Amino acid sequence: MPDLDAYRQFCQSAPDLPLFLQDRYLDAVCAEGRWDAALVYKGKQVVGVLPYFLKQKRHWQYVAMPPLTKMMGPYLLPEYRTPRHEMPLLKDLLAQLPPLAAFEQDFNYTATNWLPFYWRGFRQTTRYSYALPLSNLQSLREGLAPDYRNNKLPKAAARVRVQTGNNLELFYEVHNQSYDRQGLEAPVGFDFLQRLDQALQAHRAREIFWASDLKTGAIHSVAYLVWDQQSAYYLLAGDDPALRNSGAGILVAWEAIRYAQETLGLATFDFAGSMIKPIERVRRQFGAIQKPYFRVQKEWSWVWRLGKRLLR
Repeated sequence: MPDLDAYRQFCQSAPDLPLFLQDRYLDAVCAEGRWDAALVYKGKQVVGVLPYFLKQKRHWQYVAMPPLTKMMGPYLLPEYRTPRHEMPLLKDLLAQLPPLAAFEQDFNYTATNWLPFYWRGFRQTTRYSYALPLSNLQSLREGLAPDYRNNKLPKAAARVRVQTGNNLELFYEVHNQSYDRQGLEAPVGFDFLQRLDQALQAHRAREIFWASDLKTGAIHSVAYLVWDQQSAYYLLAGDDPALRNSGAGILVAWEAIRYAQETLGLATFDFAGSMIKPIERVRRQFGAIQKPYFRVQKEWSWVWRLGKRLLR
């Protein structure tokens, strides 16, 4: 059986496989390259996987993170997440990587042991996301910073109304406005986002939020929420730069949290970053807690390594 067929079957049964490692997600986001996976077995059962996104630049083949993919890295079934099991399994997964010029992945939260990578010459940087345990709504509200709870949220609710629906074009237009204002290219094109959206819609795994002005109908803020069986991820969000002081972005995030707790019944709301200082501060104001994850890298090609230093 081809490995990818076995991987697709594994995705159907793995109990806490993050959305970003699932085959349908990788099919949608790996358009500018191809994805593959290493697998390890116990008998005939797949017990661990390492999916990766392969790209080509001239004669160099390398592993990178696909667009809009917050985590990858090795995933082992829960009963194998002890050092006694992890060491040989991770060593086996690493041995299956193809010849590469470079490797860079952000590991998922279950991948807490990178020691076999260290022994193979990889390096690691600890990064942080922020997540909210989704207890009852009253506890979530009490966990908000007082300024958010008593000032920003009521002020925004008096000015805008938050809605949900299938208006991907509206989301994309508003999301890109801040990039347009700065003369920057949007992180993904509409065709790419539409392909991902169709894959997520087919499995009822996304919702679009927007905040419209009660008087003018103008759209202040938008957000794109995705989820798996355990967590909702605040994948994308944006504001109209001229209206961002209304606090609508904070209200949209709060409504997305409520949706994940009340409608989806999930255990966790993950802000999916960010390491950017002003954004990180906003995440903390929601009462979210830090979740560390690993960025693991290696360069085999000295030319690649030199070019990376020069780009810095």
